[in-house]
Formats: sequence, C-alpha cells, structure tokens
Amino acid sequence: MDMGLSNKTALVTGSTRGIGKAIAIELAKEGANVLINGRDHDEVERTVNEIKSNFPATFPQNAASDIVSIQHREALFCKFPTIDILVNNMGIYEVMQYEDIDDEIWEHYFRTNVLAANGLAKFYLPSMLKHDFGRIIFIASEEAIMPSGLMPQYCMTKSMLLSLSKSLSKLTIGKEVTVNTIMPGPTLSENVQQIIEDMYPNDDRIFSEKEKEFMTTNLPQSEIQRFIKPIEIGKLAAFLCSPYASAFRGSPIRVDGGMVPTIF
Repeated sequence: MDMGLSNKTALVTGSTRGIGKAIAIELAKEGANVLINGRDHDEVERTVNEIKSNFPATFPQNAASDIVSIQHREALFCKFPTIDILVNNMGIYEVMQYEDIDDEIWEHYFRTNVLAANGLAKFYLPSMLKHDFGRIIFIASEEAIMPSGLMPQYCMTKSMLLSLSKSLSKLTIGKEVTVNTIMPGPTLSENVQQIIEDMYPNDDRIFSEKEKEFMTTNLPQSEIQRFIKPIEIGKLAAFLCSPYASAFRGSPIRVDGGMVPTIF
C-alpha cells in the first residue's frame, strides 16, 4: 500500500537505534526524506548513509542535536525550518525507587521526555497549520496509563505526553494536521536484547527461548508473550503519518501486546 508520503520531510528524534530507527526506516521506505537525530554526530551519519544506501530515491539528512538544550534546538530550527512530519521518539528511562528520586531527577526527566518534545512541536506546528498538512506523533508507553511502580519518574512524563497530544490536537480543527500518541509495550530494542542476554550468562539457548522464559516469569500479562518488534511500531507510525490517517485526532494508540487489561 502506497502511504502517500513521497517527498515528505520527517524529523524522527532519537532515530539511530530502536523504535526511532525503525520508524525512520519505514518512513524512508514510503519515500519520505528523513532527518536522522541523535546526539552523536558520527552515529547519526552512519544511520543516514545506511538509509541512503537502502532507499536511494530518498534524501536522508543528518540532524544531530541534543534537543534537550534550547540552544541546540534553535540551531536545528535554523537548519530545518519546515518539516511535514515530527515523531517525538527520544526519551530516557530507568528503573528507580520512588524514595531515591530527588527534584533534580524529576526535573531532568521532565526536560528530556516532555519539554524537548514540546519545544519541537511548538516550533513546527504553526507551519504545518499554515501549509495545511502535518503529522506530529509522540512516542509514549503503556506505562503512561498503567504505571508499574518501577519507574515513577518515567511514567509521569509519558502520561504528560498523552495530555499534551490531546491539547495540541484541539488546535488543528479543520486542518489536515494531526497530533497523536503511540503507546508501545515492552519492545525489543538493542538495549533490551542485551539486558535479556545478560540475565542468562553462560546459557547456550537461542534468544527466543530466553525471551520466552523472561516473558513467562516477568510479564505473564503480555498476550503475545514476546517483545514487540520495533518494525511493528515503525509500520504503525508510517500509517499514522499518511494522508489516510487523518481521522486519528489526539488519539492514544496502544500497541502493547495486550499488556493493558482494560477496555480503554
């Protein structure tokens, strides 16, 4: 299915690995010109070259920037003043006990997971409205609506993204501009795969067998009993960015493998 994204310009934050990279690849596959973002310029450049090699009809570019910094964001805006698609994927997470989270940590998570994404949306949304096309996606988590208690500082920020998405969506009435949130469940990023491997040292079993044991023991509520593949989230994001998804407005879209037990 042609998603109608040829020659659209898409900025995907945190797109050198994991979910962000999967989204960038799926958008490039649909003909979009992706702006690859990360803090490491060389790592970003390697991803740009990889995408250019695989999708030579597109024009990926290096958008390396520490977007948590206001100054770095402003430099990014000067380099790329208009885009058609913004995917706010970059974020941080860590298992932490509530009593160990001080105000500095709370503020760090808020600046990184919320204010950075909001700063990009605030800058790019007006031009999207002016040109009557735009897509903004926030990558949240099932933890936004079902906090596990293992990382409250992370859950707080992901819940905020749901509220922000809904508020911004109210500004798009009558326009071909949408703002939505994707809530992935446990996803098999490079970091997660390494964590699972480290949990089973000196174990000769193939990864899928270790994965199955981990899911059965630690995440029995998952209905798929495996980690979600980044490509699955990437394909969903590509559809939400397409002209065919204009009816999705301020929607929190769950792709959680059945982790959340409620109807809504």
